[in-house]
Amino acid sequence: MNFSSWTLLAFVAAVCIENAFAFTSSEKSSIPFSPTALSMAPRFDKTEQRWYATKPEEEEGSSYGPVGSLIRAGPKPFLQRIITPDMYDQAVLKYMASEGCDRKEAQGNMDAYLENAQDWTYQKLQEKKGKPKYDYANANTSPKQLALSGAWASVVVWFFYTFITDCINGVYAR
Repeated sequence: MNFSSWTLLAFVAAVCIENAFAFTSSEKSSIPFSPTALSMAPRFDKTEQRWYATKPEEEEGSSYGPVGSLIRAGPKPFLQRIITPDMYDQAVLKYMASEGCDRKEAQGNMDAYLENAQDWTYQKLQEKKGKPKYDYANANTSPKQLALSGAWASVVVWFFYTFITDCINGVYAR
């Protein structure tokens, strides 16, 4: 591997690790679930067939962004948020209203659902049967998990970078 490959690899690793820690929060959700939480739920406008936030903490951008979805659940929900942000936001608002939860919890559940709907549904059925509730809002955000994900992402990026540059340079040509 030449100097430029090592430089690129080090840069990608640094960016992955820096971004991984930039979007974590050690604080618990600022909106605890309570019986009065439903009064703060988003409202549905029947004429427009859309959900609307009623409080600033329910609006888009009040929780984590697309990179947070990438960290918590992987590329599928990340791409869904990039490609169809309004549809994603409507689904989050609907989940908030139906479950009476805050935006971060709703986004975590929506990300998990988009990543693997069958596993998410199974987990929810198990929770209804009395199993412990899985915290999708803070999934994969421990420093250890972020470091492992960053290291893995660096290896994948390095592999594809090397493969593509070798293909361009004719290493695999006959």
